[in-house]
Amino acid sequence: MRRTINIGLVGYGFMGRAHSTAYRQVCPFFRPGLKPVMKAICGRNEAAVRQAADSLGWQTYETSWEQLVNREDIDLIDICTPGGSHRDIAVAAAEAGKHVFCEKPLANSLGEAKEMLAAVEAAGVKHMVNFNYRRVPAVQLAKQLIDEGAIGEIRHWRAVYLQDWIVDPQFPLVWRLRREEAGSGALGDIGAHIVDLARFLVGEITDVVGMSATFIKERPLPIDMMGLTAAAGAQRGKVTVDDGAAFLAHFDKGAIGTFEATRFATGRKNYQRFEINGSRGSLVFNLERMNELQFYSLDDAPHFQGFRTVLVTESVHPYVSAWWPPGHGLGYEHTFTHAVADLLNALAKDRMPQPDFAEGVRVQAVLEAVEESWAQKKWVQVKE
Repeated sequence: MRRTINIGLVGYGFMGRAHSTAYRQVCPFFRPGLKPVMKAICGRNEAAVRQAADSLGWQTYETSWEQLVNREDIDLIDICTPGGSHRDIAVAAAEAGKHVFCEKPLANSLGEAKEMLAAVEAAGVKHMVNFNYRRVPAVQLAKQLIDEGAIGEIRHWRAVYLQDWIVDPQFPLVWRLRREEAGSGALGDIGAHIVDLARFLVGEITDVVGMSATFIKERPLPIDMMGLTAAAGAQRGKVTVDDGAAFLAHFDKGAIGTFEATRFATGRKNYQRFEINGSRGSLVFNLERMNELQFYSLDDAPHFQGFRTVLVTESVHPYVSAWWPPGHGLGYEHTFTHAVADLLNALAKDRMPQPDFAEGVRVQAVLEAVEESWAQKKWVQVKE
């Protein structure tokens, strides 16, 4: 009989649902070395978390993450809460001897991220941060082509991550718009993803210079923040994060890069795109066409040169053999299943899953350097 691992999930919102789907899907399709047991889900609202446990497939629920991390029947803590609570939950979980799987970005500050890394290393537990876009088959194919030298020496990285879900000035002041809970705005929320992809595909970022803007300074308070006596819509609060961010970067191997992250790109829903130009070719990926990778090669005959679109759905492509026949595309939720499969297989082999907290710290160091460059209006080196 296959070994099992008991999972405790903190958070039942958007990310909690995505992670729950991954735990349900992973065994029928990937048969990992460890079988996850969806033991308990945690949230502060008892009625809501009880309903989430029932609908998402969890055996039990808790309303206190402190109680969850200290349960003897839990082996791994999965953190899907706002960034402001990541540090406390991860440190407590590590001290309780639990493995830790944490949503990105790892923390709200570089200092907190370093504390989390120190805690898991001191406890000797396994740890992983969920930069799920690494697990898109087309991104994995891009990595394979780069490692094989198919595009030569990399000269340019350019990436954007564009959304528009807060364009309306009457959209409420949700937690993602408050620094104390989110750490930063578009930079940390979606910019962290393209920073991780840049590091994964191109190399370490050494120094940065950037700019940011907060276009709407105040927003209506959500009902749950106003209290029973407040008139609906009458109270407003200050937005304390960036709405949009952009920065330039140097890489350790000589490439230069551009990055843009915004939630004010009207008409763009989840538009993440990167282009990598090398001495022998180029690669282009667009998350909204996530089953495709564009490839240009100078090695092609001159009369055939041009960008080709590779449909990344063949069984030889990364992860794809576990799913459907060629041409049957994968979606957003599959990236979480791939991450969970890799996590479980690493744990089964007593190996550190990737990306681990050390990589999460490096991403956080880039984000902090970008914010420092905004304040100082100059180039800033990324801390080691």
